[in-house]
Amino acid sequence: MSAVINSTVSSPINSPMRELWRDFISSRMACMGLASFALVFALSLLAPWIAPQNPYDMQQLSVLDARLPPGAQSGDGLMTFWLGSDEQGRDMVSAILYGLRISVFVGLLCTLLAFVVGTTLGLLAAYFGGAVDSFIMRLTDAQLSFPSILIALIFLALFGKGVDKIVIALVLVQWTFYARTVRSSAMVELRKEYVEAARGLKYSHLRIMFRHVLPNCMPPLLVVATLQVAIAIGLEATLSFLGLGLPITEPSLGLLVANGYAYMLSGNYWISMFPGLALVWAVLSINTVADRLSDLLNPRLRK
Repeated sequence: MSAVINSTVSSPINSPMRELWRDFISSRMACMGLASFALVFALSLLAPWIAPQNPYDMQQLSVLDARLPPGAQSGDGLMTFWLGSDEQGRDMVSAILYGLRISVFVGLLCTLLAFVVGTTLGLLAAYFGGAVDSFIMRLTDAQLSFPSILIALIFLALFGKGVDKIVIALVLVQWTFYARTVRSSAMVELRKEYVEAARGLKYSHLRIMFRHVLPNCMPPLLVVATLQVAIAIGLEATLSFLGLGLPITEPSLGLLVANGYAYMLSGNYWISMFPGLALVWAVLSINTVADRLSDLLNPRLRK
C-alpha cells in the first residue's frame, strides 16, 4: 500500500525529459545553436590560456601598436594582430576572448540567481495563496510595468559600477519572469492528485513545493531561463556601452564596442565591429536553443 501511495506522490519526469532531449537533437538548427554556444562557453573559459596576450596587462601593451588594421604586425614584429588592435594597442582577438568571458559569466550567474529567487517566490505565491500571493504578484506586476533597462539603470545608479553590482541589478530585474512563470504552472500542479497524496502523508511544505511541484514546472522554466541568459548578456553589453555597467578596467564586449565607436568615422571599423559580431554570435546561439525549446514545450506549436 505504501508503495502505491509513494508512486502516486512521485510524479515521474525522467521519461518526458528524455523524450524532450530526443526531440531537441532531432533539429539540426537547434544542435548547431547548442554547439555554437558550447564553443562560446569554451572560448570564454579558456581565454587566459588561448588569448595571444592579456589585454589588461599594461606591460604587454604598446602605444605604438594602437589602431593597427587586421593582419598587421606589432612594432617589435613578435605578434600579428589578426583582428587589429584598439586605441590602447590591445589585440582585438585577446580583448574579445576576455570580453566573452565576462559577458558569459554575467549572463549565466544572473540567470542562476534570478532563477533561484524568482522560482522560490513564485512557488510561495502559488502554494500559500492569499496575502502572500497578492503581495508577490502585485510586486511582480509593478516591476513588469517598467522596461527592464530602466530598472537596471536605476539600480546601477544606486549601487555603482562593477561586476557584482551589475549582477545584483540584473537579478533584481529578471526574477519577476521566473516568479510569474512558475506560479502559473504551480497553480495547475497543486490541483493534481499527487499533491493531495503528499499532503495526506503529512509531507512538509518545502518537500511538496521543491520535490514534487517544482520538477513538474521545469519545462516552461527551461525556456525562460535560456532566453534570460541571452537577455542578461545583451543588457550587460548595453549598460556597459552606456558607461553605466562595468568600469573601464574590466573586459566587456559592450565596453569594447563603446571604445571603438568614436573611431568608426575615421575608418577604424574593426575596433567596434568584431566585438559586436562576437556579441551577436553569443546571443543568436542562445536564442536558437530557446526557440527550439519553445517549439517543443508549447502544445500549440508541437505536432
